[in-house]
Amino acid sequence: MEDKRNIIMAILLTGLILFGWPYVAGYFFPTPPAQKTAEKSASTDKSDVPAVAVDTPAKAVALGSALTANPRVLVETPKLKGSINLEGARIDDLVLLAHREELSKKSPPIRLFAPSGTAKSHFARFGWTGEGTTLPTDKTVWTPSGTKLTPETPVTLSWTNPEGNKFDIRLSIDKDYLLTAEQSFTNAGTTSAKVAPFGIISRKGMSPDPDSWNIHVGPMGVFGGEIVNINYDEVAEAPKGEIDYTTTGGWAGETEKYWLSALIPDQKVKIAADFKAGDGYNWTRIRNAEMTEVAPGATAKQSSQLFAGAKEVEVLQNYTKKLGIPYLDYSIDWGWFWFIAIPFFWILHWFFGVFGNFGVAIIGLTIVVRIFMFPIAQKQFASMAQMRAVQPKMQKLQEKYKDDKPRMQQEIMKLYQEEKVNPFAGCLPIVLQIPVFFALYKILMLSIEMRHQPFTLWLKDLSAPDPLTPVNLFGLLPFDPPTFLAIGVLPILLGITMWLMQRLNPTPMDEIQKQVMGIMPWFLMFIMAPFAAGLQLYWVVSNVISIGQQKWLYSRHPILKQQAAKEAEAKAKA
Repeated sequence: MEDKRNIIMAILLTGLILFGWPYVAGYFFPTPPAQKTAEKSASTDKSDVPAVAVDTPAKAVALGSALTANPRVLVETPKLKGSINLEGARIDDLVLLAHREELSKKSPPIRLFAPSGTAKSHFARFGWTGEGTTLPTDKTVWTPSGTKLTPETPVTLSWTNPEGNKFDIRLSIDKDYLLTAEQSFTNAGTTSAKVAPFGIISRKGMSPDPDSWNIHVGPMGVFGGEIVNINYDEVAEAPKGEIDYTTTGGWAGETEKYWLSALIPDQKVKIAADFKAGDGYNWTRIRNAEMTEVAPGATAKQSSQLFAGAKEVEVLQNYTKKLGIPYLDYSIDWGWFWFIAIPFFWILHWFFGVFGNFGVAIIGLTIVVRIFMFPIAQKQFASMAQMRAVQPKMQKLQEKYKDDKPRMQQEIMKLYQEEKVNPFAGCLPIVLQIPVFFALYKILMLSIEMRHQPFTLWLKDLSAPDPLTPVNLFGLLPFDPPTFLAIGVLPILLGITMWLMQRLNPTPMDEIQKQVMGIMPWFLMFIMAPFAAGLQLYWVVSNVISIGQQKWLYSRHPILKQQAAKEAEAKAKA
């Protein structure tokens, strides 16, 4: 019974460390700044909120046909290329020039936005709700002031309604991923009119990225100074398929693993925001919570912004700090240990700038982490060294009292007291290292800066699993093995280095525990195989450094030195 309990405890502890730690950590470590979940946010009373229609296409169309069906304004920046549909003033054609679909240089760039009606429809547009005047719709054809939107050449889209009132959307764009829309309404009539600008992001279906247990994908925003993450299912299952907020400032959008589309209102204006789902589509909407009354001859203006691009850390932080867009940099899901992950990211980023190779940067970061953890590791290894030193005496007690387990436990505890050994002293350092591991996991799994980055030889993409596996004779056989069998070289090295570390540790006295610990390196080898090669590289290098540190410390321990000398003498005599 005791042996079975030990096995169960070992398995549960391993599962906790690998999969459950982020949940447990939530009770002991601070959460990301002002972060909330959807169910903690109150819905707003929509009685005074103007309705905003959502765009749902009548039929499916091919991408090529959609891009040529209506007149367009081209979009060209160093990082973006695409066009704006003049029907409905839709920003519905954007590709990210710096990021490709696949590793091959011939692979097309990532398409973030696609026109309404296409298979991967995803777009944004700006408009107005109001009273007392005819408003533009998603079918309105706008007149542009130019043919190309660039960081140097803004474009104004104009439309005049039958009453003679004029609507303008002045679009400007920076060199990264931020588009600014200055919406203005000029009342040329003889009576007052009420208007309220809005922005909408429409998407067919959901993000193709996996929404795993530790990566948020889907609707998110900042409302009332608080980060809110919402699952697609929560929106679909909400009353009327809608979750609503009111806030002054903040933003609302949809995040993916590497990409973000977000509407950013005037930070001084009270707005209503909502996430809506229905008919196979998801929408993010923001609009002024109150209409503005515009007198005859007067003009009402308001600016808002659209972020559409890659979640590059430096870019997001610049927008947060310089433009005052709250927590836009936390659209990256840094996790519970953000306070560790963010500084480590900048160390990694600095190494990459120095060496120009992300694999070398990971090795550099690993060394920094090991230096940072050196005092803790020293205590852990010192405890293990003490345990190894008294192990011969423990084995004698085990043999002497093998038929009397209670007496054996008493004698072993007495031995611990006499030798001043704490058998649990090596556990605390391991627990303290877990937050560091999960922070690095977040960096290496979510950092777009590592996406499609090579290291050396066969490691062409550190954000993907190690592709070289002995199952297909390292690629010589023309087939891809199943995921659970596709164990690459790095996971194999991980298993071997963990096995070598165990050889340096004290041998468990319990035979069943010894067997469980014996299979643990190979168990973790299978567990880590599907993870990013960058994370595998970190763990392998960390293990190698640990082995060196442990052997060095053991070589200086007086009792272990004596034991080694006796073993060498015995071998020489033999």
